[in-house]
Order: sequence, then C-alpha cells, then structure tokens
Amino acid sequence: MVEITPEAIHLRPHALTLLHHLLALPAPEEGCALVLGRRHGAEWRIERIWPCLNVWEPASERHGRFAVDPREQLHAQKWGRGLGLLLLGSAHSHPVAEPVPSATDRALTVAPALMLIRGRLATGRPELACWWLPEDGPPRPLPWRMED
Repeated sequence: MVEITPEAIHLRPHALTLLHHLLALPAPEEGCALVLGRRHGAEWRIERIWPCLNVWEPASERHGRFAVDPREQLHAQKWGRGLGLLLLGSAHSHPVAEPVPSATDRALTVAPALMLIRGRLATGRPELACWWLPEDGPPRPLPWRMED
C-alpha cells in the first residue's frame, strides 16, 4: 500500500479558530478533536473540525493523555463522507507542554497519521504544530498556513 504523505497543511480560518478554542477549553486536561478535509496531492486542506470528548480512563490521567471514542470517529467519517470530506487526522492539546508528539502519542497512534497539537512554547505562548507520523521513523513536522 502506498503511503499518502502530506507536504503542507492548509487550514480554513473558521477551522483554525474553532480548533484553538476546542483544544484550550478542557485545560488542564488534554482536549481532542478530529480534522476533516480534502487531499489535493501533497497539499491537505482542513475544512472542518469534529469536537470530541477526552474519554481516557482513568479520568485522573487526562491532564497528560487523551483518547477519542471510536464511535465518534465513525460518526465523523460518516458525516464527512456526506460532504465529500475525508477524516484526515486528529488534534489534541498539551496544556503545559510543547506541541511535539510525546512518546505516548507516538505509541498509541496507528501510523501513518496526521496529528495536530496545540501546546505551549517555553515563553508560555500557545502554538499549533502539525506532524506526520509515518509507519517507520520519527515524526516529521509539517508546515501549515491559514487560507481563505
């Protein structure tokens, strides 16, 4: 099977705004969402955000872990298909850590996968980062930009 690898991520303005708010809202717990959009060759466009609850158990560990209910993923895929959209990947937050895939993120992700992370830089400023997690090798940062 040929791995479809994105080279750049484009976010619609409303999707970016919604993503920032949804991922910040559950702090100090990790927030999570699914991202839907279209693939245009190596350029992927995120058009919609599917909000999810963090269902990680035990709940006391949600400050550093997240899980999406598989039923939510199925609902998002079905809804997206009706709009001609694909489930492109997931997004989650690191409320007090940098927006870099943790060892746990990497271990629990079925690769290949697109992962967006809203985290905090050393300055305390929130930052969104996009990552490609290949089947083999380390996560690769992806450039992203907002588009109209």
